[in-house]
Amino acid sequence: MDKPIGTYLLMWPTLWALWVAAEEFPGWHYLLVFTVGVFVMRSAGCVINDYADRHLDGKVKRTSQRPLVSGLMSEKQAKNLFLLLISIAFCLVLTLSWQTIALSSVALLLASSYPFMKRYTHLPQVVLGAAFSWGMIMAFMEIRGSVPVEAWLLFAANLIWTVAYDTMYAMVDRDDDVKIGVKSTAVLFGRFDKLIIAIMQLLVLMLLIWVGQRLQFNLFYYLSVAFTAASFIHQQQLIKTRERDKCFRAFLDNHHGLLFMLIGIVLQYHEFY
Repeated sequence: MDKPIGTYLLMWPTLWALWVAAEEFPGWHYLLVFTVGVFVMRSAGCVINDYADRHLDGKVKRTSQRPLVSGLMSEKQAKNLFLLLISIAFCLVLTLSWQTIALSSVALLLASSYPFMKRYTHLPQVVLGAAFSWGMIMAFMEIRGSVPVEAWLLFAANLIWTVAYDTMYAMVDRDDDVKIGVKSTAVLFGRFDKLIIAIMQLLVLMLLIWVGQRLQFNLFYYLSVAFTAASFIHQQQLIKTRERDKCFRAFLDNHHGLLFMLIGIVLQYHEFY
């Protein structure tokens, strides 16, 4: 709750999927379950991430005051908190269909494994992208009873978008990560980071337009896509010099694009008289 940006980045695409799957307001039950579920799972992800990085965070300036490093919380307390949050999420998902419950096991696997991926691969952001997008697949399964092509296109768009903005986030810590041996797409891409981020952002826009064409969306949706494109251009300007503060600001800016896409989707299904 102190720093909700991660919750926003996870929540807005999940709500995209709820509205598109229902083709209208999805109902208070689904809205409540998925919204609270996003908050709880993002919180659980923060806990397991801090636990995984408890011996590394003290060596990175930005993370040196996290609870496990500063002594505010013990390792046992962190594990108990993670189990509590996961239990709450499981109680929420029990109110949904058995197919969605089955899919939730994938969400748990992705959320639990992501923090450890940076030790074995330079692509932990891809795992994070899958984790941040899996709620979209669950939303379609719950409401439609199946996962259509449009759901996978939205999943792919958000996964690529997540890799792009989390690469910006990783650019903030890149120098520290290289010193301590932590892997990331920012380290992997090196001097081609801005170009590859731009290519990913272009792919996101193409996928969003493809979804709009398949579903015959109206002007509101495409205005949101246009705003997102403008947001991407702004982010490219921010990361141009690779300064830490500007890379972090570019990362934060993605919240606005994701939110405006949600607004465009909601207006798409709103009847104006």
